[in-house]
Amino acid sequence: MTAPNHRGKSVDEVQVNSIRCRGVLFDLDGVLVDSTPAVARVWAWWARKHGFDADEVVRQAHGRPSIATIRELLPNGDYEAENREVERREIEDVEDVIPLPGAIELLQALPAAQWAIVTSCTRRLAEVRIGTAGLPKPKQMVTSTDIRKGKPDPEPYLKGAQILGVPGSECVVIEDAPAGIRAGKAAGGRVIALRTTAGDAELREAGADWIVDNCAELSAEFVNGREEFLLLQRRTK
Repeated sequence: MTAPNHRGKSVDEVQVNSIRCRGVLFDLDGVLVDSTPAVARVWAWWARKHGFDADEVVRQAHGRPSIATIRELLPNGDYEAENREVERREIEDVEDVIPLPGAIELLQALPAAQWAIVTSCTRRLAEVRIGTAGLPKPKQMVTSTDIRKGKPDPEPYLKGAQILGVPGSECVVIEDAPAGIRAGKAAGGRVIALRTTAGDAELREAGADWIVDNCAELSAEFVNGREEFLLLQRRTK
């Protein structure tokens, strides 16, 4: 982790850093699942179709509901039809969708009732990627299908905290995209950012409280029975 911990020390100066919480809200793509090649292929196709720069469209689309990107770039387009086609292609393109390091192990270490996936995917697409990557099936999930305003609006993470029955301030959000980090912070959560998509400077600017490489750096240790737990980062330098 690269941000200061609660004692004001650089995390590089300590062996173990921890965050006490009652619930964990995980983004999906870039946090639990590596779908980057599939996302890039579909959005690059869509960008070429409409005459946009593919790299810029892929960057803009990450971490947000697809329809939000489509509305911004095609203000006079048929949003719903375009969104259905993007979703169809993403559902079909799962050849190299895999779990990210540590994702399965961290999910298995947490009680099912105390974590949820909060994703900008549609529910159908999220279920396909979760199954393809072999992740534990979530008991609770919030998708773009379930909300009115997507990330960076706090609604997705507020709803995630609500279904866990935990205040946002007692949740940890694990994100990789600036839009998702801003949503988690606006919902009152503390945010651990992963370096899977953006650089440290961009993650800090978005408001990340801590930064790690991936979920393999995190583990859980229970306190007060199983009502609360510590998320630990273990690294010796």
